[in-house]
Amino acid sequence: MKKSFAVKDFVILSLIVGILLLMAYTPLGYLNIGPLAITFNTIPVAIAAIALGPKGGAVAGAVFGLTSFLQCIGIGGTSAMGATLFNIQPVLAFIQRFVPRLLDGFLLGYIYRFLKNHCPVYVACALTGFCSAFLNTLFFMTALVVLFGNTEYMQNLIAGRNIIVFICVFVGINALSEMISSTILTGAIGTALRKANLIH
Repeated sequence: MKKSFAVKDFVILSLIVGILLLMAYTPLGYLNIGPLAITFNTIPVAIAAIALGPKGGAVAGAVFGLTSFLQCIGIGGTSAMGATLFNIQPVLAFIQRFVPRLLDGFLLGYIYRFLKNHCPVYVACALTGFCSAFLNTLFFMTALVVLFGNTEYMQNLIAGRNIIVFICVFVGINALSEMISSTILTGAIGTALRKANLIH
């Protein structure tokens, strides 16, 4: 029984990683608006956390983070902000792009475990999807400000505003769009997986 579960988990994780790579290297994953992009890659990360727990979420988050970093050097698309940060400090750019997504996926596994014991399946999945987009934005922007806040590039973007105001204005519609889409789609997909007995 344990072996069959392990095989099924591996297959699910492989499919999710494949979907993440497809989304990362096609227009399906990102909608570029200005220096930021609306990303839909938080959805597979949330699904991995729902189906496979913290470890699965962490693996999917790591793949998301790696593809995000590779965009800094023009692999699988380009990120104007990422390229600028990479030119400033490559190691910090990797940390800023990779660690928030890894941490997001890992925490989502625990968030879903808690929610599924207190909410109906759809609500637990939808809230996990919301948290995926929300935490991704929170961790990404926190890392951006902490690691690059003192650089000339970031100071020009902040333009003397309060840091909270800057973050809210900067992510604005992008973050809201990510949260809405991630909530709705993760709720629907997670519920379908549960009905198909792919989530145990």
